[in-house]
Amino acid sequence: MSTPFVVAVDGPSGSGKSSTARGVATRLSLAYLDTGAMYRAVTWALLQRGTDLGDPAAIARDAVDLRLESGTDPQSPTIAVDGADVSEAVRDDDVNAHVSPVAAVPEVRSMLVDQQRAIIAEATGGIVVEGRDIGSTVAPDAPVKVFLVADAQARAARRAAERGGADEAATAASLAARDAIDSTRATSPLTRADGAVQIDGTHLTLDEVVDAVVQLVEEARTT
Repeated sequence: MSTPFVVAVDGPSGSGKSSTARGVATRLSLAYLDTGAMYRAVTWALLQRGTDLGDPAAIARDAVDLRLESGTDPQSPTIAVDGADVSEAVRDDDVNAHVSPVAAVPEVRSMLVDQQRAIIAEATGGIVVEGRDIGSTVAPDAPVKVFLVADAQARAARRAAERGGADEAATAASLAARDAIDSTRATSPLTRADGAVQIDGTHLTLDEVVDAVVQLVEEARTT
């Protein structure tokens, strides 16, 4: 069985990962996986269970039996927990506030990385995978690795717009707090993977960023 062609798209919150990854997957007729939604789904489920999210041991204990299903259609990605579609619920403010500490728990990361690798292995036609540790941990042998960045103001403006015009200053503070947790956690921290091409989307349109990634894919496929 041939190894699926993987495009790894990493970067901090608000850098445009989701829009870029979905755009590239759609353009190239590839599958798409939002690994961040998987961590959000776990967080949502633990909130529903009343798990103490300040206790890593409790998080690890309560997360182990969750059954996640990730849809890989870039035009309509979905995430379900124990058969319930939570695609919208995982974007709420309570999940946003708690996902980083949940994602920092090593047992949660190990469980989800195994699931992510299994999904990648099934994507025989190729897949675009977005997250924070794809190129460094989940798929270190991906032929295309991208680290997408944007300045703090642009990231805050984009994320605030996604939330229907939320306060940009508060959004910027939230993003900075999440960056700090994600970049300093002991297991699979947010980092630019070896061999990743950094793309700064601050002053680029979405189409221009997608074009840049597609070009990297085309170059990788001809070498």
